[in-house]
Amino acid sequence: MTVRRNAFGRQVASFEGDVRMEGLDGRPVHGVFIRAPWVEQVGPAVRVLARVEGGPADGRIVAVRQGSLLATSFHPEITGDGRVHELFVSIVRDSR
Repeated sequence: MTVRRNAFGRQVASFEGDVRMEGLDGRPVHGVFIRAPWVEQVGPAVRVLARVEGGPADGRIVAVRQGSLLATSFHPEITGDGRVHELFVSIVRDSR
């Protein structure tokens, strides 16, 4: 994959928003984007799990998976919602 660093802007442009992410239950995960990158392009083995919905960055890729690797543009560890971490643990367990 190719990533653009600080794609959403400098730290002053950091923001929060809901993200629908494949592999999680129906409700969106709250994404905290701090100097966040976005994924410009992916190879055939990379599965896109989430994109920005709406606004000037509409459609930008913000979560991906390749095999047992998981990457997000946002910080799920600071929201109190453990679903992204649970997804990662299940990916690791399934890869054993």
